[in-house]
Amino acid sequence: MLDRQLLKSFCKDKLLEEPTKPTLRMQGLCVLMILTFCGSAMSNLLKEQQVDFGLRVFSEAAQSHPHQNLILSPYGISSMLGMAQLGASGATLQTLKQHLGYSLQARGMPRQQRLIQRDLASEEGLELASAIMMDRKVLLEKVFRRSLLKAFQSVPHQVDFSHPDTALEIINSWMSDNTGGMIPNFLESGVLSDQTRLVLLNALHFHGLWKNPFDPRLTAEATFHTSNGSAVSVSMMRSTQKFNYGEFVTKDGIEYDVIEVPYEGDSLSMIIISSFELDVPLSALTKELSSNKIQEWRGQFRKVNRELVIPRFSLETEVDLKSALSKLGLGDIFSQTNADFSRITTEEPLYVSKILQRVKVEVNEEGTKGSSAGGVIIYSRMAIAEHILNRPFLFLVQHKPTGAVLFMGQVNQPQNH
Repeated sequence: MLDRQLLKSFCKDKLLEEPTKPTLRMQGLCVLMILTFCGSAMSNLLKEQQVDFGLRVFSEAAQSHPHQNLILSPYGISSMLGMAQLGASGATLQTLKQHLGYSLQARGMPRQQRLIQRDLASEEGLELASAIMMDRKVLLEKVFRRSLLKAFQSVPHQVDFSHPDTALEIINSWMSDNTGGMIPNFLESGVLSDQTRLVLLNALHFHGLWKNPFDPRLTAEATFHTSNGSAVSVSMMRSTQKFNYGEFVTKDGIEYDVIEVPYEGDSLSMIIISSFELDVPLSALTKELSSNKIQEWRGQFRKVNRELVIPRFSLETEVDLKSALSKLGLGDIFSQTNADFSRITTEEPLYVSKILQRVKVEVNEEGTKGSSAGGVIIYSRMAIAEHILNRPFLFLVQHKPTGAVLFMGQVNQPQNH
């Protein structure tokens, strides 16, 4: 890797030289080197910030599910927020930029996003897809269309949200097709309405075989100690081989270990983190998670012989990420007053109603099969707001020209006649 300061110094000298033919060639080389270096730096920054943001969302969501199973797709979350960020403007854009750590609207960043997706999609058994379902009444800004195509290779599909049930079928069919059929009913009835303007969709499907499969003949019932202190009997898989392994300590002094289980091809792996003590809550470990921490683990792994015993399991989670994202400082995107998505359309003001993610993962002796379905539901702020008087209220009848109040009352318990 070139030292950044040496590169800058060398190129600065060459760019200041008199423009002879050899120097012009060198100046061109310097520009190419700078562009290559900057592109690599941008790509690394984007990857790290996306990982960090996705892990922060998981950590926040996990606090609301301390004793429950939970599974999210950090990459899927970052992709959904990235798509929304492309349509943000003003203070909303700045808020997203601040908390995501990057802006996909910045020069060169859409291309970096596309390259990350290309690299992921090139892996055997891994499929990615993005889509924008837009209401026929919406006139999209050209810059938003171009950005979506450049960053996510997505083009808008027109649907009629004035018929929510039909739109629901279209979206769920698309999601089922792009998650290997694992998530056939992503959105439930009632999520969409005639005030829905766009749904930004993200799908991920993974089917990976272990590099060294577990022998089904060794799978047996064993005790698993749950987070609430109870013990349950589960099917435990067993394999003896060499694993990448490391032992670590959190800032709070919690000792834990990390073991890596590779899939075929070695470019994908499952990393399993667990504390040494049974009574340590997982929240003590989730708050440690970051891109740098994972790199630190990998840097300190050593090859060891281990008999790995893990449950055969299946998890499925559906989460509305509004609460977690609001706690992380992104509440304005859900605000009918403050949200600014005028880069999507200037025809009417928009805000995010929901950000949903449904994830399903199955782990067995052969490998792992998992799918993630995510959607950003964007509503028009011009929707007719409900005003439901389902609690005690006051009322008065006034003659406007004179101001005389003819009747004044309070209703604590309505009586029907």
